[in-house]
Amino acid sequence: MPTMTPRKSGHFSREGPFYSVPTGSRGVVTQFGQIIGVEDEGLAILPPWQKLANFSIRAEQADIENADGSTSDTQPVKVSMTVRYSIMPDKVAEVYEKYSHSGDLSSYVQTATQEIFKAVTARYVATDLIAKRANVSADINAELRKKLAVYGAQVINIDMRNFSFSPSYMEAINDKVTQEQLRLAAENRLRTVEAEQKQKIAIAEAEAAAVRARADGEAYASLKVATAQAEALKIQNAALVQNKDVLELRRIEVERVKAERWNGQLPQNVYAGAPIPFLQTER
Repeated sequence: MPTMTPRKSGHFSREGPFYSVPTGSRGVVTQFGQIIGVEDEGLAILPPWQKLANFSIRAEQADIENADGSTSDTQPVKVSMTVRYSIMPDKVAEVYEKYSHSGDLSSYVQTATQEIFKAVTARYVATDLIAKRANVSADINAELRKKLAVYGAQVINIDMRNFSFSPSYMEAINDKVTQEQLRLAAENRLRTVEAEQKQKIAIAEAEAAAVRARADGEAYASLKVATAQAEALKIQNAALVQNKDVLELRRIEVERVKAERWNGQLPQNVYAGAPIPFLQTER
């Protein structure tokens, strides 16, 4: 097979009718400057009056540094992005004819990305650009896909980095974050104190309940003892009332014990109202 030396323009010189289209490329066939077809990877055989240009459909990369935008609340914002893209295989002839003979659309991608970044950031307030960064990235991705489709390219992925606002606004955000952290810390301390107070109240209430229960138990026990004693006395009195002889026997028993203990002497000092003991003797 004859050797082929690629030119810088993507065309190949040849010594015969054979061409080779490398992997990740398409061969654009022209005849007298007009595109007449596209060859897939592999061997291509062309007549001498036709030419073949190598056209890459591999992933390409476009770097956008410090793209400028402005939020809906007029805060300036910058971002750096890397967009990876590739030419759609069915759009090779169109891209070759209109935009690039090699498949490099980096200049178009950079311009489109900058425009879309400005349009998307204008929909958000500054705080949402930070809090909803995933949404912002998704919006940019969706808009850029539609824009690059016009150029026959498809977005593979977008990497956003160095997302930043003006120094004064970043300082204000940092201050706000610091204040929010202090507020949360104060709330946490307050919740801790409240929890400790509730715990102390619960302990005091439990101790008071225990004291009340103990007092109630003692009072109940005393009541039961007093009730039992009263009931016993009631039964005893009822028995004595029903049997008067028992009372008489007890009285006699008491008198007998007094008589046995008397030594026969009368008291030397007699006070007014005091009883004078005496014995009754048989006649």
